[in-house]
Amino acid sequence: MKSYVESKIRDIVDFPKKGIVFRDITTAVKDARALREIIDFLTEQYKDKKIDYVVGIESRGFIFGSALAYNLGAGLVLIRKPGKLPAETISQSYELEYGTDKIEMHKDAIEPGKNVLIIDDLLATGGTVDASIKLLKQTGANIVSAAFVIELSDLKGRERLSEDIEVVSMIKY
Repeated sequence: MKSYVESKIRDIVDFPKKGIVFRDITTAVKDARALREIIDFLTEQYKDKKIDYVVGIESRGFIFGSALAYNLGAGLVLIRKPGKLPAETISQSYELEYGTDKIEMHKDAIEPGKNVLIIDDLLATGGTVDASIKLLKQTGANIVSAAFVIELSDLKGRERLSEDIEVVSMIKY
């Protein structure tokens, strides 16, 4: 039986290309109960983990990251696409299906040894979160976990990540 949150996630067939089923989270976040259940679930997972920073991956990670950081008494750090942050940045490139991309964060965003939690809406192939982990390791951060609302298990993104990184997903397809 589907959870309430899962029932609010819209499936869009053949988007962005034929053969893909896109899991649209916008229909869940516009529903007050579903959004509350997502944030409550994530908060419950990390309330005793002494998180210093929640790191949101652009852009849907920002939606969940700010509420989660607030609930955990943590700061919020943003990982963005190139050219979006105003101060000095560090960056990490990663492979896409057709080419490469890059993410950035402020160089001074996280002090060495601080406990961080990475948050994003979806774990698919794991490329973006793997690049985020590499980026955070440049700062000396202690990566406690990576959390997702949705995990597409058949794409094996979890397997791409380091075994010492805990991965938590609310819904698995």
